[in-house]
Amino acid sequence: ERRRSLFKMPVFQADLELDAAFDLTGVPTAVPTNGELDWSRSEIVVGVSDARGALAEAVLTTDGKTSTLVPAAIAQSISISGDPSSQSKLMLLGARVENIARPNAQFNVKSALRFSGAQRIAVLAYGKTTNLAVKGDWPSPGFDGGFLPTARAVSSNGFTAQWSVPFIARGVRAEGQGDLITGLDATALGVSFIEVADPYQSVNRSLKYAPLFLGLVFLSYFVFEATTGKRVHPAQYVLVGVAQTIFYLLLLSIAERIGFGFGFLLAGAATVTLLSINAAWIFSSRLQGIRAVVIFTLLYILIYTLLRLEDYALLVGAIVSFMAVAAVMYFTRAIDWYASLPVRVPSDRQAATPTAGETVQDG
Repeated sequence: ERRRSLFKMPVFQADLELDAAFDLTGVPTAVPTNGELDWSRSEIVVGVSDARGALAEAVLTTDGKTSTLVPAAIAQSISISGDPSSQSKLMLLGARVENIARPNAQFNVKSALRFSGAQRIAVLAYGKTTNLAVKGDWPSPGFDGGFLPTARAVSSNGFTAQWSVPFIARGVRAEGQGDLITGLDATALGVSFIEVADPYQSVNRSLKYAPLFLGLVFLSYFVFEATTGKRVHPAQYVLVGVAQTIFYLLLLSIAERIGFGFGFLLAGAATVTLLSINAAWIFSSRLQGIRAVVIFTLLYILIYTLLRLEDYALLVGAIVSFMAVAAVMYFTRAIDWYASLPVRVPSDRQAATPTAGETVQDG
């Protein structure tokens, strides 16, 4: 990883070994009408997205002869996108093979490249059958591109992945003209190096639970209000919501410095303390403040647990929501919700109501 100020980016160094078998039988039949093959200019090329990442000379071995790859003579770059508006290109490195490439020739080629990059590495499947094996020490890879691995293994120590793409699956012609091979970018076999513990991703995920979190906190204050009989002004509910909103700002700013786990602990402890003291003030009761500490602490533990769950987060969140509503029903079961409403007396009954010193007689 490389760091710039607060931000980190995954970087890598890769050793790439290529092993290819060429069969030029039938190549003349692919030449366009009025075209002519010039075997004296034949060249084997390797395309890279950016040659500036090279860490050593790239070599190519053919028929026992080793050559150094240099900028290709046939073209400086080649377009690989099927979208005319796209600027996807590869820089070409090449080695001359005029003494080997000839009609009906069959030969093997090996090449070795060492280069660096950032965030993602990909290989384009342009062989008649492309077999790729990748091994790395990054514990959280993401596999992407036109084809997913046929086999993979991921652990805390790294990963391995294997691809096999036959010609019929790649969907790209075996030859191209000029500086264009249409649709080659869709055959990428890619590995992205993902930051699982990225604080920005974690905070973004926590925001998805914000409605549930805010709802449970407001529900807790509502239960306090209903069970104590003391009214809470709407402005006080607004302040509770503002405190919850600032929690996420605290979480992000602290997580940038010390990581998401400790950031959540500090921001959560500060917010729980504030909300609990506020509850003690509003309801004029230390007991309610203690109840608030317990309830809000459990709520923050719940949210942190949901953020750490992957496969069961939705299930746990739904169950907790159901249990919260059930708890409110239980604790408010004895409350007469109509007791605090004004009773409307009919006007004729008001006229018959006796005043001080008067007696009302029937008939």
